[in-house]
Amino acid sequence: MVNPGEDNASIEQLLHERWSCRGFLPQTLPRATITRILALAQRTASWCNTQPWQVVVTSGNGTERFRQALSAHVASRPQAHPDFDFPREYAGVYRERRRECGFQLYDSVGVQRGDREASARQGAENFRFFGAPHVAIVSTPEALGVYGAVDCGAYVSNFMLAARSVGVATIAQAALAEYAGFIREHFDIGDDRRIVCGISFGYADPAHPANGFRTSRARIDEVVRWVEE
Repeated sequence: MVNPGEDNASIEQLLHERWSCRGFLPQTLPRATITRILALAQRTASWCNTQPWQVVVTSGNGTERFRQALSAHVASRPQAHPDFDFPREYAGVYRERRRECGFQLYDSVGVQRGDREASARQGAENFRFFGAPHVAIVSTPEALGVYGAVDCGAYVSNFMLAARSVGVATIAQAALAEYAGFIREHFDIGDDRRIVCGISFGYADPAHPANGFRTSRARIDEVVRWVEE
């Protein structure tokens, strides 16, 4: 019989240990490890059990071809066309949290504030997948609209927790979805699907400076309002 206390401890540990990895070792994962992550993520709850996610997973030469093609595409400075609108603005506390995260990253890798060239180089690492040996591209049917995207968000979260449970590092990347049309063409994904995001994953490089910081979390009383009467 499963001990509920042990279950709670496990999920609590995973939630505390997961972080966005921005420096990977080149070593590829065994197929069995990736399959295990996918099988766990497949248990994600979804609207009417639609399970709208479809996932393209790259490995080996597939990752390298995608890395080189996407990096070259972005370097040509095309117009970004995400399938889902990016935030109109970051205001108030959301701006503060975003800036805190950005400053932590830049400080860790030695990018001085105001150094646009160095900042651009670091930004370009998104399209190199931070050296990750694998990428998962997550898409949803266009017809399911925002609810399909929400379900895919839950899938992405569970994918990352499942990966952490087997010692695999991850980073969810909305940046890749800026070039949704390119991704659809590269992987022959149908026009009836919308690109939600990518997940770069593999073994973390413990020596990479970008892996040395952790972002903060808001207090419960900052995000929850109790209604008892």
